Amino acid sequence: MKLIKEPIVSKPMGLLVEGFNYSSAAEEEFNDWYDTEHAPERRRIEGFLSAERWLGADDPRISIATYDLTSLDVLQSAPYLAISGANRSPWSKYVGAKCQSICDYSAEEIVAAKTALPDNAGGFLLVAMNVDPQAEDEFNDWYDTEHLPRLLAVPGCLSARRFRAGGGTHKYLAVYHLDSPEVCASQIWKDAVATPWTARIIPRTSVHLRIPLRRYTRRA
Repeated sequence: MKLIKEPIVSKPMGLLVEGFNYSSAAEEEFNDWYDTEHAPERRRIEGFLSAERWLGADDPRISIATYDLTSLDVLQSAPYLAISGANRSPWSKYVGAKCQSICDYSAEEIVAAKTALPDNAGGFLLVAMNVDPQAEDEFNDWYDTEHLPRLLAVPGCLSARRFRAGGGTHKYLAVYHLDSPEVCASQIWKDAVATPWTARIIPRTSVHLRIPLRRYTRRA
């Protein structure tokens, strides 16, 4: 009998996004926890490709961390389960209890960055939303063929990617690496968004989240 091998199907890359408002926590302790325990725990796990931290451009007590993954399977691996959920460290539970969760997304890539992700981005934009199921096909067509390319063409926009979340408050995410958070507040950015197609699609979307961010740099 001839052995027929099953084809290897590669899975989409994943993205883990964790967001907190840590206004009720001590800033120094929050940053020490994130920088010396929380993020390093994840960086050590096979399948975590990158880890970046960002602070709110308007409210610096908003902290967003993004982790690129080989696939969402990483979040079901034994090493990740050993440090998450009920298995979090005492320090993680203590600090987490003082923070308000803003977002917690695990999502699969829909549209990948056209080039390698920049390591010099000073800004970041996180956008999340839901869409009327009856408009979903047109929504995806609009996002992939008009909206994302127009924003990527704005000077200072270094990368633009789209993701579909597996659950939670929002189904669709878009993330943008920027020269600075001011890029997504510029008139050029606003002009890129202002199209007839956008005006037709946006009313079919809901539960919007839009957070402009600035790269976090640990104090010496």
